[in-house]
Amino acid sequence: MDTKITKIRSMDEFDYEGKTVILRIDVNSPIDPVTKKIVNENRIKKSIPTIKYLLEKKAKVAIIAHQGDTLDYHNLIPMEEHAQKLSNLLDIEIKYIDDVCGIAAREAVKNLKPGEAVFLGNLRYLCEEISTFEDAVKLEPHEMLNTYLVRSLAPLADYYVNDAFAAAHRNAPSMVAFQEILPSAGGILLKKEIDALCKVMESPDRPNVFVLGGLKISDAFGMMKQVLENGSADRILACGVTGHIMLMAKGYNLGEKNEKFIRDRSLDVFIKPAKEYIENYGEKIIYPIDLAFEKDGKRVEINIENLPVDELFLDIGDKTIEIFKKEIESAGTIFVNGPAGVYENKLFENGTREIWTAIANAKGYSVIGGGDTVSAAQKFIDTSNINYVCTAGGAMVRFLSGVKMPLIEAMKKAYTREYK
Repeated sequence: MDTKITKIRSMDEFDYEGKTVILRIDVNSPIDPVTKKIVNENRIKKSIPTIKYLLEKKAKVAIIAHQGDTLDYHNLIPMEEHAQKLSNLLDIEIKYIDDVCGIAAREAVKNLKPGEAVFLGNLRYLCEEISTFEDAVKLEPHEMLNTYLVRSLAPLADYYVNDAFAAAHRNAPSMVAFQEILPSAGGILLKKEIDALCKVMESPDRPNVFVLGGLKISDAFGMMKQVLENGSADRILACGVTGHIMLMAKGYNLGEKNEKFIRDRSLDVFIKPAKEYIENYGEKIIYPIDLAFEKDGKRVEINIENLPVDELFLDIGDKTIEIFKKEIESAGTIFVNGPAGVYENKLFENGTREIWTAIANAKGYSVIGGGDTVSAAQKFIDTSNINYVCTAGGAMVRFLSGVKMPLIEAMKKAYTREYK
């Protein structure tokens, strides 16, 4: 795996037969709040190729992963259902033990036979693996070698494989410390994720079109800065709240309700950078020319020349949709993060539905990512018509924003290291 951005050792560089492998995957899944059962298996299914590869190579595989965190404690559940689903998908038993790295877990790893796997307990049971610890303590990878997880499991292993791109932005022992002392490789999913995003960033077929919408506009603006400055993007199609900010930067008065919505969420801080992007890259940024709102229970569209209107804008209008569709249809590469409007409301699903349909039918190479983005796509199209659906949200955004990722840096370091 060798790109301009990173060098990561491939799995096929090692002989795993009879060797013990610590495999870090990301199967953190949506959980039903009542039943506490998994409601979406996407990440679990995406982890199958790497697990299958290692088992077929007769490795002894110790799987580690997380579910939930301090910020979403309601999703902090044991990994037993994850192990069962993996067993069903692989048609082979994946043993499970509800212990992360204690005596029982270590014994389970020691007792593995070639071609067997055990799924260890939820990593987030360990304080060293939760986000609040990471934020408060700020350890370097070499300082993590004395953490309970690493000093307990590393002596049992011959190799470390990471297939958890969705957690690549996490500076946790399970993500960055094993590379300090074990020969390390990237898994199949990790390679696919990085290759897809590097294609968007480094070698896109032109024109390269970014569709940036949704409410989390910090994500959009981080990516926008990077892809405009480095020349990756030929067009930015700004919709959702990102489109609203662009209009405000152009001097349009959206009306008190819309501007209060933006101020109350402190999103007005993005108006200044939006002005700079328009000034420096104006020909590349396409913003809405009409917007939709609700009046008397009906969808109403208004041209931006007729603003302001004291109603919340919840979708782009038909004229904007047609402009965006033409850009998508002629694109060589398409990247999408965020829906065009409040697609959950039938009155305002037009923009998101039409954009997704255009992308599904487009000839260009398409990549999507982010939880709400994928949910929107699944509602309106068959996502098999998208060239790559990224499992990551925050990690994907940081990668495309040019932010250094703890996992990527650790794997790059491991690439050059000689192990005893």
